[in-house]
Amino acid sequence: MATFLILGDSCTRACAFCNIGHGRPAPIDPDEPQKVAEAAKRLDLKHVVVTSVTRDDLYDGGATHFADVTRSIRQALPSAGVELLIPDFQGSERALKTVMDAGPDIINHNVETVPELYGRIRPQADYKQSLELIRRVYEAGFRSKSGLMLGLGETEAQVLRVLDDLAGARCGIVTIGQYMRPSKKHPQVSRYVEPKGFDALAEYGRDKGIAFMHCAPLVRSSYDAARFA
Repeated sequence: MATFLILGDSCTRACAFCNIGHGRPAPIDPDEPQKVAEAAKRLDLKHVVVTSVTRDDLYDGGATHFADVTRSIRQALPSAGVELLIPDFQGSERALKTVMDAGPDIINHNVETVPELYGRIRPQADYKQSLELIRRVYEAGFRSKSGLMLGLGETEAQVLRVLDDLAGARCGIVTIGQYMRPSKKHPQVSRYVEPKGFDALAEYGRDKGIAFMHCAPLVRSSYDAARFA
């Protein structure tokens, strides 16, 4: 398994936890879908995760490019699983449909943190919009996935409410990991959660009907992703 970052290395948003540069992105590389597919084939991957920076500067948020990458991988590696970790496309149903029409196996969109912290941690995003995207993925018949980090200032009660919301949106896979501060410019870690705390959250999520809960300090969005394919 491997994860590929597409659509450049500069993001149009500035989430506080992220270490990717933000600003004016470069033009899309039209050859990128084929390049990703060729790399995946050379590595003989069984599961391919594709994610991106957020591209609010594009008319469809990069949805067409995600679809092109997916189709290229399918052509090069028909037996490989394809998992997409997508941005919110600013709530565009048409953009999401463009991605789904390409036929990925899993569609992931991270809520990242509790809604109470969005103003400070994820100011250009909308929690309800993210939940609606996850719900649409499920209703279209795809396996939906989401994730969040602990240690940004959230309370346990707030985290449990997020799991309630994800279960209500029929999210099938949830990852929860420990936030790690990328640099001194990023928010400080407010707490380090012990492994038993992650175990308790996994049990709570499963009890609420989330089929796969993957929760541990070092878990990230694409960590062990092929396990759920």
